[in-house]
Amino acid sequence: MATESVLHPRLIVPVGHVEPVPRRIRGTIGGRVAFDTRRALYVWEWQAYPQFSIPVEDLVDGVLHDDGHTEQLGAGPAHRHTLQVGPETRAGAAWVWAEGAPAPLHNTVRFEWDALDSWFEEDEPVFVHPRSPYSRVDALRSNSTVRVEVEGVVLAEATGCVKLFETGLPTRYYLDRADVDWTRLRPSDTVTRCPYKGTTSGYWSFDGPDATHEDIAWAYDFPTLQAHPIAGLTAFYNEHVDLYVDGHRLPKPAEQ
Repeated sequence: MATESVLHPRLIVPVGHVEPVPRRIRGTIGGRVAFDTRRALYVWEWQAYPQFSIPVEDLVDGVLHDDGHTEQLGAGPAHRHTLQVGPETRAGAAWVWAEGAPAPLHNTVRFEWDALDSWFEEDEPVFVHPRSPYSRVDALRSNSTVRVEVEGVVLAEATGCVKLFETGLPTRYYLDRADVDWTRLRPSDTVTRCPYKGTTSGYWSFDGPDATHEDIAWAYDFPTLQAHPIAGLTAFYNEHVDLYVDGHRLPKPAEQ
């Protein structure tokens, strides 16, 4: 059985790691600037991606109210606070790092991502979570053949693809839409966002002979600049389909 390390690189950043952010970071609520800083820190509370931690001194319209509750987060203990920005109040939205957290985090605050209406790196919006400086996303054209099956039904067959390599995730195979059998797929209303690739333009499900397989394929019609080669193409979850590349069936990530 193939091992995960053979199929894609592992995440290597340890939990609790802290690094400076060489970008201006801002967050807004209700059209007001909660904070504006050029001194943000990346902090990894889990391996997959970091969060921003903001110097308390760089709050602009944001005011913190101590909730009187301390909790152990991934990088150490933190005091929970409610964030007020003008008339808007976001309960439990902020965590001020306490003694026992890495020293660079002292006097900084980590906000719950969804508690802010918008986040900006310089003047560009950021979605879902910060982009990790240790992650790469490369979209490369390839002449590898790809066949996608579910329950023995062929959903797509292509003589070429764009392979998307994203650190810590299985390779994704993006196919021309002409290579997909759309008569067998059903569109869904699902929309997801990725800080590296952008916002999806469509998801599709498959009603098989034995079961329904929801949201197994997706597309980005207008991806971010770095993922531009996948624009208008369609990919299937390796985890939920039988994927054959150059004639060889790939092991599903859950089987590794």
